[in-house]
Amino acid sequence: MSSSTRDFLELQGQTNGSPYLVEVDRAEGIYIYDTNGKRYMDMIAGVAVNNIGHNHPKVVSALKTQIDKHLHVMVYGEFIQESQLNFAKSLSKLLPDQLNCVYTVNSGTEANEAALKLAKRVTGRTELVSFRGSYHGSTHGSLSVSGNETKKEAFRPLLPDVRFLTFNSMDELAQITQKTAGVIIETIQGDAGVRVPTKGFLAAVRSRCSEVGALLIFDEIQCGIGRTGSLFAFEQFDVVPDILTLGKALGGGMPIGALVSSKENLETFKHNPMLGHITTFGGHPVVCAAANACLEVIQTEINYAEVERLGQLLEDLIGQNSEIKEVRRIGMMFAFDMASFERVEKVVHKCLEKGLISFWFLSHPYSFRLSPPLTISEIEIREAGRIILEAIEET
Repeated sequence: MSSSTRDFLELQGQTNGSPYLVEVDRAEGIYIYDTNGKRYMDMIAGVAVNNIGHNHPKVVSALKTQIDKHLHVMVYGEFIQESQLNFAKSLSKLLPDQLNCVYTVNSGTEANEAALKLAKRVTGRTELVSFRGSYHGSTHGSLSVSGNETKKEAFRPLLPDVRFLTFNSMDELAQITQKTAGVIIETIQGDAGVRVPTKGFLAAVRSRCSEVGALLIFDEIQCGIGRTGSLFAFEQFDVVPDILTLGKALGGGMPIGALVSSKENLETFKHNPMLGHITTFGGHPVVCAAANACLEVIQTEINYAEVERLGQLLEDLIGQNSEIKEVRRIGMMFAFDMASFERVEKVVHKCLEKGLISFWFLSHPYSFRLSPPLTISEIEIREAGRIILEAIEET
């Protein structure tokens, strides 16, 4: 065991008993290099974060430019800062008219925390509705509306007045009532193993929320920013939420989250009480500069037809193996079902040994997940498919 590994295990809080322990030296494009010079093909993009690849030159340039100007100068919402304002302008221009106001925070789970508060504040109600299989984050509020009961049990009591419905099922939508403040739903369920709703289901959720006066929250922290083959996943379903939450890929590799709603809704945070939602580092100027550059790259360099073509190619390559029981995919978001968690674990570790990073799902352990950078080439897709098939055969 190296001294770095020993220090990592002893000095840093751990999340699981078997971390990957790759000692990272640098990263570029779809590759991560360790301190021994070994190259890893990053086929999860930091878990749907590096959608434009690692260290994109436009993001790096924007970071350096902003660092030379200033770092943190004031808590969010008090000073006019160019990078914050440019980011808000860029993001709002890409969204429907009713999603015209941006509140920038530090992470996706913070965006969801703020969204839950906003739904309660706007409606004056307390009930929150979520869906089984959902994952919205690990902080108390976000965990309260996440569906994995095993992960929640040790941390109860959580938020009261939370109701869970069955994802993609029309039958239970009548349980959204005039007591409901907000309905939070991943446009595409990620941690449940890439579950794609029908257009009719999302339209019915939208209709029911409008009927009873509940706010509809789309969590696109994982499935947004190009991951599903469109800038925002909801664009493929012809449904617009009242509140949109973003994170992960939004920062081009930097930590950021965003709560987006109407100006009218977000105004409620200003009074009764004043400072109804606050953040010290939300909208950090350096991070906003990176996010603004990321949005530019996504718009100018990502070809969604090519994302779909290469996504289908990878699905076909890996799906041909007889051990793959089912494939669920949208854009470059994949779940490959196998017979057991033990088989998935062996394949994932063999891939790592062979220089390819894959991963699994918290709530769907008998699938392995892929979410490669959207900038991946056909040659790299074919190489990834070859390595994964070899890993399946060798284990």
